[in-house]
Parts: sequence; C-alpha cells; structure tokens
Amino acid sequence: MMQATIYDLDYNSARQLQAKEHPVTDEQLLQTYRQTGDREAFALLVYRYERELYNYLRRYLGNAEMAEDVFQATFLLVHRRCDQFHSDRKFRPWLYTIATNQAIDARRRTKRHKMLSLDTPHDQENDEVGQLVNMLETAEVNPLDTTLDEERKNLIRSSLEQLPEQLYSVVQLVYYQGMKYREAAEVLGIPVGTVKSRVHAAVSQLGQLWNSHQLD
Repeated sequence: MMQATIYDLDYNSARQLQAKEHPVTDEQLLQTYRQTGDREAFALLVYRYERELYNYLRRYLGNAEMAEDVFQATFLLVHRRCDQFHSDRKFRPWLYTIATNQAIDARRRTKRHKMLSLDTPHDQENDEVGQLVNMLETAEVNPLDTTLDEERKNLIRSSLEQLPEQLYSVVQLVYYQGMKYREAAEVLGIPVGTVKSRVHAAVSQLGQLWNSHQLD
C-alpha cells in the first residue's frame, strides 16, 4: 500500500526479520538507523507500525488517501528528526506525537472540522451520554464499522467531527487507540490532568450533540 514511496524500503527483509523472534526494540532500531543509516532497521520500524498507525490516521482523518499521505509524512519526519530522539524516551509515543500533529495540520488545511468553544460547561452525564460512551468504548476495532444502522453511524461521525481539535485528539487516542491517560499525555505534551479534563469535556459535548440530534 505505502511501501513504494518510503525510500523504496525492503519490506520483504523486514517481514522476514519480524517473523523471526526479533529481540531488538523500537528504540534500538531507531538508534541503529541514526548511527549507521541501515535502511533495513528503518524498514522494520515502518513495518511494525504500518497497520496500527495507518488505521489510527484513517480513523482520525476519515479519509484513506489523507491517511496515506500523513503516514508518509510522519515517517519522513522520523527520518529527518531521528537525531532529535532522546534515548531515554519510548519510540511509540514519540511517533504518535509526530503523527497526531501531522493529522491536525492536515485537518486544518482541508478545513474539515468545525471549531467549538472549549469553555462549554460540563453538564452532568445522563443516560444518553452513557450510551454514547459505551459506543466509543466498544470492543470492536472501530465502532463506526459495527452493525449499527447507517443513520446512527453518520450521527456518531458527525458528532465527533464537531468536537474542537483538542478534544477530538484525546478521544482518538484514549477511546479509539486505547492509550492510557499518561500515554496520551506524553503524545500530546500535556499534563495527565489535562487529558482527564478534556475527556470529560469531550463526553459532555458529545452528549449535548447527541441530545440535540435526538430532538431534531
């Protein structure tokens, strides 16, 4: 899908390495690439995250072509910024920080989202909010791909798109990508408490949007 445009990497070698019990960590692979320019090490990094990161970006952006472009841009920046990676960090949150920032920029460029005030008061969660949270926390890979009827899927998608970018990012990382609060905080470069408050604000606003649609 994306192999041909990321430095023409040898994905067959990467798959063979991954198929073996490969003990090298992501951080060691990046360090090897930074020090030696070993394309096989970089290819294995891309291979390890190709499906996971692409699916995250496709869900975040709601567009397969945009997701591919942002995936490419993300690993291009990994290549360019590998010297900036600190050895005491973990690669995955660093990668998601780059990918999320690139996704935010892509959404802004296409003007596909509608900015709402972050000062919306936190209403008490009611049954409808609980229902929506259950949808977001479903064990399915993507709640929008379940057997919900088309109207409800469109409603969920529309409600998510109306969230401010800061809340949208938290929903994508915590609910859909399954990150812990501290992991999402590291990706976004914000305190854990801010992640928690944004999750609460997102649930509140989604509940309000859900209720307004129910009344239409």
